[in-house]
Amino acid sequence: MLTRQEVLSTLRMVQEEHLDVRTVTLGINLLICANRDPDALVAAVRARIVAQARDLVRLCDETAARYGVPIVNKRLAISPASMLLEGHTPATAVRLAQALDQAAAEVQVDLIGGFSAFVQKGITPGERALLDALPEALTGTQRVCASVNVGTTRAGLNVDATRLVAERLLQAAEASRAQRGFACAKLVVFANMPEDNPFMAGAVLGPGEAERVINVGVSGPGVVKRAVDRLLRRDPAATLNELAEEIKHTAFRVTRTGELIGREVADRLGVPFGVVDLSLAPTPRVGDSIGEIYQSLGITRLGAPGTTAAVMLLNDAVKKGGAFASSSVGGLSGAFIPVMEDHALSQAMSEGTLTLEKLEAMTAVCSVGLDMILLPGDISAESIAGIILDEAAIGISNRKTTGVRVIPVPGAKFGDYVDFGGLFGAGTVTQPACPEGGGPFVRRGGHIPAPIHSLMN
Repeated sequence: MLTRQEVLSTLRMVQEEHLDVRTVTLGINLLICANRDPDALVAAVRARIVAQARDLVRLCDETAARYGVPIVNKRLAISPASMLLEGHTPATAVRLAQALDQAAAEVQVDLIGGFSAFVQKGITPGERALLDALPEALTGTQRVCASVNVGTTRAGLNVDATRLVAERLLQAAEASRAQRGFACAKLVVFANMPEDNPFMAGAVLGPGEAERVINVGVSGPGVVKRAVDRLLRRDPAATLNELAEEIKHTAFRVTRTGELIGREVADRLGVPFGVVDLSLAPTPRVGDSIGEIYQSLGITRLGAPGTTAAVMLLNDAVKKGGAFASSSVGGLSGAFIPVMEDHALSQAMSEGTLTLEKLEAMTAVCSVGLDMILLPGDISAESIAGIILDEAAIGISNRKTTGVRVIPVPGAKFGDYVDFGGLFGAGTVTQPACPEGGGPFVRRGGHIPAPIHSLMN
């Protein structure tokens, strides 16, 4: 059990690093709202969200003020929306997304996730309705985020679903052409998608979760970087294992803080506490970067030989520190590498030292996958599908979560610079070293079977 004295001690240790709780996410099960009447469905969804989440923002603000730790985002995650759409059309799916958006605005949360489908083995009519609605739903809403799970280690990889999602991505990019394809930034495609993820765009209340639950995401790349820098000032000859130990201890302290705050919000809201996810998710702000941590570790040019090993070191140390701090650690805890949201990674991409292929190698040992990658507007659906399939294969074979969040920018070419501003950052349009050539493989469709090791457990 956490004690207030323990957390106050932790806060004093990290006060100068501006530690924050990146998100408190309330999960809400909406399956009780299922109805064959579209009007009744969307009305019930909006009413339930408002009733269950009306106090979330206020309680988060009060808790943040009490402990002196900002809670940057307050978010919602719902049970997969596709489960509400059996027997409905894509038009109803769009209306559902709009109702989610309106409810999220009414309770004043930043984002709402769970416009989601799990299609790793097949696509039901309700899931197809959601997938077909994605371009209009993502373009016509401000707060709604979507996710699609196309594969698992146990089920294998659904190639038909992957190609369909890639086609919808291009349509969403074109529908949001005026915003440089920004709608695609609200969609992530997963393999082994976690069901208790508090971070967007992949947050969802998966099967097996409570009716309502609080999940917390604590992100501290700036805290970790400063801890590494302090150790190196004291001991410039510190070894990599000594640096890993320092990261582990820092992750421990951050996790303890996040869990206490999350549990208090949950208690005051009268819902169970789920997980604390310590994922080093950066922002475009200097000093809040994952890339800067790698540079402090000794990778002076991101993408140089050794970068993947540095990612492994950081990811492992963060996971070990979090696991020791709490028995309720989320499955994504570790290091994210969202290129546009991290100024150091974005700069390395623009300089050409960090390529899409190197990023893919790094995802084999990080927490998620290819995140916030800008692609040329004329890229084909088959090429996008191939990128997703490659990344999913890494996750499926290694029994880990991998995700893909790519943004085809209408009218943009390789090397162009795109700035979304705010949290979403800016970056340079990239592309695979060999953009075309995998189309015939993707168009064969079907299903890639699960790897043999998953069938022998």
